[in-house]
Amino acid sequence: MRTNIELTWNNSKVRLSACLLSLSTALVALNACGGGASASTSSNNAAGSATPATTPSQSTPALPAAGIPTNWKLVWADEFDLAGLPNSSKWMFDTERNKAGWYNNERQYYSKDRLENAQVDNGLLTITARKEQLNNASDYGGQAYTSARLLTRGKASWTYGYFEIRAKLPCGLGTWPAIWTLGTKGVWPDDGEIDIMEHVGKNKGKILGSAYTAFYNWPSGTGNTKETVVNDACDAFHTYQLFWDQDQIAIGVDNKYYFQFLNPKNGDYKKWPFDQPQYLILNLAIGGDLGGAVDDSIFPSKFEIDYVRVYQK
Repeated sequence: MRTNIELTWNNSKVRLSACLLSLSTALVALNACGGGASASTSSNNAAGSATPATTPSQSTPALPAAGIPTNWKLVWADEFDLAGLPNSSKWMFDTERNKAGWYNNERQYYSKDRLENAQVDNGLLTITARKEQLNNASDYGGQAYTSARLLTRGKASWTYGYFEIRAKLPCGLGTWPAIWTLGTKGVWPDDGEIDIMEHVGKNKGKILGSAYTAFYNWPSGTGNTKETVVNDACDAFHTYQLFWDQDQIAIGVDNKYYFQFLNPKNGDYKKWPFDQPQYLILNLAIGGDLGGAVDDSIFPSKFEIDYVRVYQK
């Protein structure tokens, strides 16, 4: 269902993968939204029962201990304690596909510097999706909904780390919030993607975690996506975690890891590109190939983030 292409952006190649974007008469996959997971995941695992990606001869290292790793220190954070627009020294707004249409057949327009869609207040960042048409915007592409997509690209990136994001998710039909990372080199899937959290309203409480590389990706049928269930993900705040070092990637919720991806340590960049920097993305997409049908009665729909913290050795 998905394909991979390379396009040119700012004189460099960028990876675009997703579900079914029309290009001429072909359907081309472009990933826009934390978008590792397809409509069906590779396996179903409860929290704390992670199944690693290993070769038969490879031993499985233990999952990391719960919580902040011992002797790791905080190197970057946003506590969202400065009211107004998101801190421009930490985040940029991604609007580059508004005119052409966003990846995955998504239906939102991503605004820039607009409090209606991204606002910090009372210690929270709230990304709000609304049913409205910004037809006076110069880059308006005919979308029926607005939202926001925030990146640390060009402002902060990391090689290895422990990431913790405390958030409450929207659950209306058609919502698709994500917390994820992409490689700074910009080619997908070669430079890697890590989905710390994906959720769609049609599957309330089902949290997805993924890792993608040139070898392990869903167009090749080798993608790595696992799921866990958080029944009150839309009613209460939970912590979404990524542990990433030279040996493994582990993804969890509330200090319970359910996904593990191992470094084969054979020098094959196609299987492990994760010795290079990745930047962080927060967004709320609407509809699309994973988000599905949209219930217009849910708007405004809010994705609330309490903090983002990154620790390293």
